[in-house]
This record gives sequence, C-alpha cells and structure tokens, in this order.
Amino acid sequence: MSKGRWRERARELKAETYALYLAYRDPRVPWSAKVVIALVVGYALSPIDLIPDFIPVLGYLDDLVLIPLGIYLALLMIPGPVMAECREKACAKLSMDKPVNWAAGAVVIGIWILCAALLGMTAWRLLKR
Repeated sequence: MSKGRWRERARELKAETYALYLAYRDPRVPWSAKVVIALVVGYALSPIDLIPDFIPVLGYLDDLVLIPLGIYLALLMIPGPVMAECREKACAKLSMDKPVNWAAGAVVIGIWILCAALLGMTAWRLLKR
C-alpha cells in the first residue's frame, strides 16, 4: 500500500471518528450505542494507549485492531439515516477546519489520571502487605 493510500485511509478514519462523535450527540441514537461510541472516540482521541506505541509492532496493533472493531460495532448500533447525516456533517466540518473540543480532551485526560491514581493506590496497598 502506498504512502498516499495510507494517508487517505487515516483521513477516512478521522472523518468516521468525528462522525461518531456527532452521532453520539444525536438524540435519535440509542443509549447503548452512545456508550460504545464514547469508549471508541475516547480511546481514539486519548494520548494514552492500551499498549504504548514505542513497543515494536504491538504498539500500533492495538490502534489498528481495537479502533476499527469499535467503530464497526458502533456503526451496527446506529440507525443508517442518522449515520449518513453525521458523515455529511463531519466531512463538511473537516474540510473547513480541524475540530477541537477541549472539554472532551480534559475529560479523557481526567479519566486516565483517575485510573492511574486508582492503580497506584492499589499497587501501594499490595506492596505494603
């Protein structure tokens, strides 16, 4: 696959992720789909990965497997006309400028900090025994 093709696929993935964000905000989408969307978009936008990217092969494998699987699952749960409308909005927005949602970023970082703190406290308690 050529470098240009990879870039095109990355743009498509970005547009699909933003369309899922828009679908999340749509009242016609069931709450169960919103939970899956929140997890997928949160993971895709999070600077912290399940497996760090510096680990050869495995570092990018989680992004190449988990995000597309999550997107696929979310797409199965969203009504077709709603998703088509969200895709149109996402393409229009991405062609104009780069969407930035600082509040969503702060929430994701806060969740990761909370998880790290809980993990640290648990490890501390186990080591004290």
